[in-house]
Amino acid sequence: MADQRSTSNVPPEVGTKAGGGKRARGARPVRDGAGNGLWDRPQLLNLIADTLMVVGAAGLGYAAVASVSRLPVYPLREVVVTTPLAQVTTAQLEYAARSSLRGNFFTVDLDDVRGAFEKLPWVRRADVRRRWPGGIEVRLEEHVASAYWRVGETGDMRLVNRYGEVFTAASNARMPVFSGPEGASGILLSKFDEFTHKLGPLGKQLVGVSLSAREAWQLKMEDGMTIELGHDQPKAPIDERLARFVSHYAKARAQLNMNVAVVDLRYPSGFALRPVAPAAPAGKQESKGKR
Repeated sequence: MADQRSTSNVPPEVGTKAGGGKRARGARPVRDGAGNGLWDRPQLLNLIADTLMVVGAAGLGYAAVASVSRLPVYPLREVVVTTPLAQVTTAQLEYAARSSLRGNFFTVDLDDVRGAFEKLPWVRRADVRRRWPGGIEVRLEEHVASAYWRVGETGDMRLVNRYGEVFTAASNARMPVFSGPEGASGILLSKFDEFTHKLGPLGKQLVGVSLSAREAWQLKMEDGMTIELGHDQPKAPIDERLARFVSHYAKARAQLNMNVAVVDLRYPSGFALRPVAPAAPAGKQESKGKR
């Protein structure tokens, strides 16, 4: 009887290949989200790392500069004014420097320095910059005075520069005197040149120009004569009236044989002359003085 062998009921070993007899490697687990986790994106990680490095380096550089700038190793040693000056004095420059230079070469506030110099009476504008290794360079533009400006309400005297700007400073120079509404200094400066040219044939020097609040013009000559121009009228412009006066003044004065105190040009087709008041007799002046 043929020998019958029993077959085992034990299932084959898990993890073996059919007919191979070798153990297979375990399968890699699958991540949630189809494998799109942060650590599976090397380009993004490199970008984040580079960004952090740049930010860190910038922070360290700023901290280093701030620390060095506060050290007393870069003191300000000099202030160099690079422009020749006619009105600003050395004492004024030293005062502006002492009152505004705070800190060292890196921490000094240039706006404060500029403001201190521009507060000086004759300074119109100041340009300030650092000058390595321990200096401040200053360029100043001075006012060039062209006339005096009489303040209407108080009668205080200020100055008008060549740009028509009013500023406050002391001066003993001989210059014309302007008076008029606030903000009209530029107009008066321009009209002064125009009137001077038109009055040239008279041989008299113009020393004063006034403009009233109602825009009426008055001129003052060096010999004391006053010219009332009045308003600029469409039917009788100031230029026409002034030209007529210049043409006929010498003849009219000769005919009248008088010293003129006031010329009234407010008439549309002529002008009037007012003589200088006669001086009081010496005896009357003395008697008035004794009273």
